[in-house]
Amino acid sequence: MAEGLARALAPPGYRFFSAGSQPGTLNPLAMQVLAEQGIDISRHHAKGLDDVPLAEADVIVTLCAEEVCPFVPGAVQRLHWPLPDPTDLAGFRAARDELRGRLPALWP
Repeated sequence: MAEGLARALAPPGYRFFSAGSQPGTLNPLAMQVLAEQGIDISRHHAKGLDDVPLAEADVIVTLCAEEVCPFVPGAVQRLHWPLPDPTDLAGFRAARDELRGRLPALWP
């Protein structure tokens, strides 16, 4: 969800990758709440840390709240925005809205 929102909201020239320490499947509720705002993530899929170019990252944002956040070594800016894993439609909307409010801080 965060990657889809970031790609939709950011100005041109930014790249975003999302990965989890234990990736699962794309939740249909995540697709639904972003579709409500005109963002299609139906072609996205859950990825692990080994699936994204971490060495190219300028900023790493961790969203883990209930679980242990993965550590990625290297000289990179780190931000932690703890968001609980949503379990229902209201939770997915709350997470979407929180991310929508925070993501613009990543670009000037």
